Amino acid sequence: MVGSAIVRRLLADGLPAERIVCRTHAELDLTDQACVRAFFDAEKPAQVYLAAAKVGGIHANNVYPAEFIYENLMIEANVVDAAFRSGVRKMLFLGSSCIYPRLAPQPMSEDALLSGPLEPTNEPYAIAKIAGIKLCESYNRQYGKSHGVDYRSVMPTNLYGLGDNYHPENSHVIPALIRRFHEAKLAGAPFVSIWGSGTPKREFLYVDDMAAACVHVMGLDRDVYAKHTQPMLSHINVGCGADVTIRELAEAVAHAVDYRGRLEFDTQKPDGAPRKLMNSERLNTLGWQAKIGLEEGLASAYADFLRRNTA
Repeated sequence: MVGSAIVRRLLADGLPAERIVCRTHAELDLTDQACVRAFFDAEKPAQVYLAAAKVGGIHANNVYPAEFIYENLMIEANVVDAAFRSGVRKMLFLGSSCIYPRLAPQPMSEDALLSGPLEPTNEPYAIAKIAGIKLCESYNRQYGKSHGVDYRSVMPTNLYGLGDNYHPENSHVIPALIRRFHEAKLAGAPFVSIWGSGTPKREFLYVDDMAAACVHVMGLDRDVYAKHTQPMLSHINVGCGADVTIRELAEAVAHAVDYRGRLEFDTQKPDGAPRKLMNSERLNTLGWQAKIGLEEGLASAYADFLRRNTA
């Protein structure tokens, strides 16, 4: 989802398609070190956007913790090191808002990193993403002056939009709700069951806004980026600045799908962290703002779901 959005943004900004090098998971297994090194040796890209990751919602993180920590650690380690070995000086690593402590002060600022315990339901994924940030910082510290290495990290809030994963069990909350409400509408179901109490608050960012933020951060002058970050606290948050409860989100998705049954909340299922609102003032100061609101984004996401699942 994110990688294809970045490609759309680069093309929209005028970069010729032949200068953009992409690989699907089927074409290149990023957990295979030899394959990753061979790819970089052959292509020798000038810049890298590392958007690849194993991702999922609460259910997937709970059921597959070993896969989430192992695969994400391998992807990051292989890509960052192979990029450096092949001469890549500029890279953008995409992390996640789950890197912050479960009870971090809200909104969560960049300096909350490593200040407290993580949310247990996605700790393995969060640990891997924190390691990715530190990989980039470590290569900068050791090779920044000698090799011109400039590896940056952005931490997006919850993303949704074109190209999302609508798996019935392993998807994130918005695509999961879109699928559930759509199927309930077709079946004429009187209610839809939703995990948790509905009270936790979450922030959501449309993926094309995230792509615009990625390209913006990559385009910042090196001295400007350094002025607004620190060598060992170098990541930048990316969010829209507002959050909603899961109940409010479910009501908004139901409206977008035109499902008119009732909502039932299963309090036996986990809620996750009580709130995860990003403080994106640093990026706002650097000249980027989100543009796509939740209502507009959900309508676009549902249209994308219909195109991909009813063709």
